[in-house]
Amino acid sequence: MKHIFFFFLLIPGFLLAQKTTILKGTIKNKYNQPISEVSIKFNKTGTVSDENGRYSIRIPLDIEVTVIFSHVSYKSITKKFTAKNRNQIRFSPTLILKTEQLEEVIIKDNKKNAQGITSIDVKKAQNVIGPNAGVENVLMTLPGVNNNNELSTQYNVRGGNFDENLVYVNGIQVYRPFLIRSGQQEGLSFINSNMVQNINFSAGGFQAKFGDKLSSVLDITYRKPKETSTTIEGSLLGASATFEGAFLNNKLTTITGVRYRDNSLFVNSKQTEVNFRPRFTDVQTYLTYEFSEKFTLSFLGNFSLNDYNYQPLSRRTRFGTVANPLELIVFYSGQEQDKYLTLFGALSSEYKVNKDFTLTTTLSRYNTQEEEYFDIAAAYNLGEVDANIGSQNFGEVQFSQGIGSQLNHARNDLDALITNAEIKASLKKENKQWDFGVKYQKENIKDRIREWEVIDSLGFSIRPPHHSSNNQPYVPFEGPIVPFQNIREDNEVDINRFSGFVQFNQRTFLNNHEVWYNLGVRLHNWSVNGNGVSSKNQTVVSPRAQFAIKPDWDKDMLFRVSGGWYYQPPSYRELRDFNGLLNVDVKAQQSIHIVGGMDYSFEMWNRPFKLTSEVYYKDLNDINAYTIDNVRIRYRADNVTQAYAYGLDLRLNGEFVPGSESWVSLGYLKTEENINNRGYIARPTDQRIKFGVLFQDYVPNLPNLKAYLNLVFNTGLPGGSPAYADPYQFQERLRDYRRADLGISYVFVDANKQYTNGWLANFKELTGGIELFNMFDIQNAITNTWVRDVYSKTQFGIPNFMTGRVLNIKMKMRF
Repeated sequence: MKHIFFFFLLIPGFLLAQKTTILKGTIKNKYNQPISEVSIKFNKTGTVSDENGRYSIRIPLDIEVTVIFSHVSYKSITKKFTAKNRNQIRFSPTLILKTEQLEEVIIKDNKKNAQGITSIDVKKAQNVIGPNAGVENVLMTLPGVNNNNELSTQYNVRGGNFDENLVYVNGIQVYRPFLIRSGQQEGLSFINSNMVQNINFSAGGFQAKFGDKLSSVLDITYRKPKETSTTIEGSLLGASATFEGAFLNNKLTTITGVRYRDNSLFVNSKQTEVNFRPRFTDVQTYLTYEFSEKFTLSFLGNFSLNDYNYQPLSRRTRFGTVANPLELIVFYSGQEQDKYLTLFGALSSEYKVNKDFTLTTTLSRYNTQEEEYFDIAAAYNLGEVDANIGSQNFGEVQFSQGIGSQLNHARNDLDALITNAEIKASLKKENKQWDFGVKYQKENIKDRIREWEVIDSLGFSIRPPHHSSNNQPYVPFEGPIVPFQNIREDNEVDINRFSGFVQFNQRTFLNNHEVWYNLGVRLHNWSVNGNGVSSKNQTVVSPRAQFAIKPDWDKDMLFRVSGGWYYQPPSYRELRDFNGLLNVDVKAQQSIHIVGGMDYSFEMWNRPFKLTSEVYYKDLNDINAYTIDNVRIRYRADNVTQAYAYGLDLRLNGEFVPGSESWVSLGYLKTEENINNRGYIARPTDQRIKFGVLFQDYVPNLPNLKAYLNLVFNTGLPGGSPAYADPYQFQERLRDYRRADLGISYVFVDANKQYTNGWLANFKELTGGIELFNMFDIQNAITNTWVRDVYSKTQFGIPNFMTGRVLNIKMKMRF
């Protein structure tokens, strides 16, 4: 009877099991770590995951149930199931930490948003994919920031050129070499991304405390280490090592980075065959010593050596249309040997007089010693390609339109010494803050220019423009043969500058609406002594203002407007014209800048997102017009140009993939100039449309396998004009710029994945991966080479293409 009794007790359970099935799986976080104590519940039935993240729960057949996975530290997940048979159902969700908030998505510091400053996650700068990976490469994905030269770290912002951007490291302005012509000569940016703590960027309308430039501010802060560690990176493009540590009870901190770069992998992928031996080396250190809670002393030092040896051999470029294809073949002899040595040192002190008043002093010196030596002869043949598919000579050159040669020579030397002394003060009182600063700067530049070019077509030397012509070869020419271009100048320049600023900002409330405003003014006085000629003192005053309001609305929105009069007093590069002649009386370029913007933070797919939009207008006066050849800028040095720029920038960033921030940006720009009242034409930086994507992803079941995608599309820039030519007659554009870079990496060890035994226990971080640059192998043009057709006297612009598809292998370790 007892066994019969138990048999009848089991019947209901057996019948219930026939009407249910098992839902089971393993619950982990994005670092592939199991999560215990997760509540799994539907209706009144529930269970919890064990220490290995595993769970099992019965759900009914043929009935839709909603299962909720919840944990106190993670975001809940809701999933609907309908079991059609008794087969087990496996579901292994990945939960996202509630505390994982991204700085650019969840507003933590409304003050920076009110100031129009974009704060960029340092990890983005370290992980972003690109030929020049680092801080500048992240900027290229932002709206309004453009660069069509992947071998350069320079960038254009809202129609400005490379010289119009301010770059600060720990509040100290840094500079770039003067003579560099091409991106492949640059090597390394001053900024070492492995040493960076904070990245702030403003594309316009910035405060008076920043310096006197027309376009943008990049404000970098190096970190003070809290532990001892060494980071080593290596790839086919070079290597770096960074040591950091804190000593003497954390009073002394040091972080030092050594970098080596070799761009030959990229240059060898171009259409020009070369022997290329670059050596780019950089050593940088940042030291701080805290004497007391009130007084801290710091030192920032940098040594950089770019040793560039370049020997072109040949080039073959096809261009034109399908119906009328052309081919340029060039054979070279000679070589180029350049060297750029940079030394930089800055000593800063910070004294906290009290909790409200801070005083900062800085002494810095920058020295660049540059040599540019080359003798390169080129013989070219410009011919028509046989486009007849049925022809035996299909694809071969059948008729030469232009045959000629040219010889370029240079022995250029430049030595520049820039010395600064600056005092800044900050007074804070509740929600009010006053900032003051004065700065003295002395620049001494010694520039020796020996540069000439001889152009020959069909055996006859082409003389420079405005030279007496002849009817050669029908009438013999008996005059002297002179170079097409010949510059022989010795410039010695001293520039003395005095500048200062004062600004006031406050955070307050208007009814229940949060309000920020900033009022400031800068003053800049300078004089130039060059080649025995002294300029008169010139002074500019630059008032600037910002206003922002965050309405007390249900929607998280912030509105801002900023602007002012921005001036750019001339540097040595702007004082020197096309022929190397010095004009000491060049005036400061002026821009009346107005910016209006909005930030809208919201949730989509239960994840945080942020939409940023800005419209801007620049009215430019006393402009120093210029031409761009690769990254070399040549100014007219005459201030006879007016210009304007306006546009719209949009950026949407957020968690398109849970736990990973990505963004999409779109920019529209129009900028034109009027030289000597001849009418408006496109400026060299008139890039109308810019579209950029920075996307991160990971494999859900293998979150340590990550992918980074960097997409850029820019409409074509003006193609420039030949030397000494009238730019009004050359307004054709280069082809659109399109590029996609892909990186795939696997995280073996990081802060969330540590090992206590085995060889991986020796690392704090270990990552390996591959990078595929220009993954679609798109031919992008940076400039034109101008070749003459001796029959029609036409000058053809042959595009100079940038790098092709390149595969790189990369490894990073920290211990």
